[in-house]
Amino acid sequence: MVSKGSNNHVACVATIMLWMIMFTVNTDAQLTSTFYDKSCPTALSTIRSSVRTAIAKERRMAASLIRLHFHDCFVQGCDGSILLDDAPSITSEKNAFQNVGSVRGFEVVDNIKAAVEKECPGIVSCADILAAASLYSSEYVNGPTWTVKLGRRDSTTANKDLVETDLPIAFNDLDALISSFAKQGLSVRDLVALSGAHTIGRAQCSIFRGRIYNDTNIDAGFASTRKRACPVSDGDGNLAPLDLVTPNSFDNNYYKNLIQKKGLLHSDQALFNGGSTDDIVTSYSKDKATFYSDFAAAMVKMGDISPLTGSSGQIRKICSAVN
Repeated sequence: MVSKGSNNHVACVATIMLWMIMFTVNTDAQLTSTFYDKSCPTALSTIRSSVRTAIAKERRMAASLIRLHFHDCFVQGCDGSILLDDAPSITSEKNAFQNVGSVRGFEVVDNIKAAVEKECPGIVSCADILAAASLYSSEYVNGPTWTVKLGRRDSTTANKDLVETDLPIAFNDLDALISSFAKQGLSVRDLVALSGAHTIGRAQCSIFRGRIYNDTNIDAGFASTRKRACPVSDGDGNLAPLDLVTPNSFDNNYYKNLIQKKGLLHSDQALFNGGSTDDIVTSYSKDKATFYSDFAAAMVKMGDISPLTGSSGQIRKICSAVN
């Protein structure tokens, strides 16, 4: 027979063990800005240097690296899955219609990874490289800055189908955009702030053709200008700046453009089209500091989407393939 005292003792030990397990899980799940301070103290400076070199060669790369982090986090969380190439057990997310032929910067990430591996082999994840690269890209083009949180690990899987269901597209209306962001735990304000990344970068004619030829909520002169480099049935790959005023500088002109009906993408103009986000757009157009603050907060929040931590996933040796 087991005494009542023994039962109480067993129950007490079990409770303590449960609390220890829960504490361990919660601790492992926390990203922190100091994650590599001891294991790879040169990690962030190495990433920053590589990012600056890449953007100095091609200014557009700032937008491309920020977009990579965004496209990664919306699918399986911020786990580097977008970087994986096709393999026997992997259908690459690069081939999803939102990504194929448009998402870029993979060679820059490979160069960053190689530089970091020389410093600290097997320590820094590709997912964290994407997060840090987005920060330093914004910083380089005079955009917002924030304290990047680290400690993500890399996935061993990709999900092309999830890209095509979960990642917003340039043809979305406001309700679809709000729903897409809400699914990731991001608010309407996060949506409008993060869309402000379109103050830099360029888009292909095939992505904005429908907007300039079919939409009615567009400035006629703006549409006419864009039609010159984007014919009705040709020039799919021709590029146009997302922000026609200051295409290479991170600022709040994107929102001023929307108020003038000069958003390049249908999904851009959807943010200022008589709907619930009009007031936020107006606020950001008048107050760059508020936009910067909200953008920074939203980038940190996005970077927290379902990271792999602790013993989950792996630290890939190269970013395009599992170990």
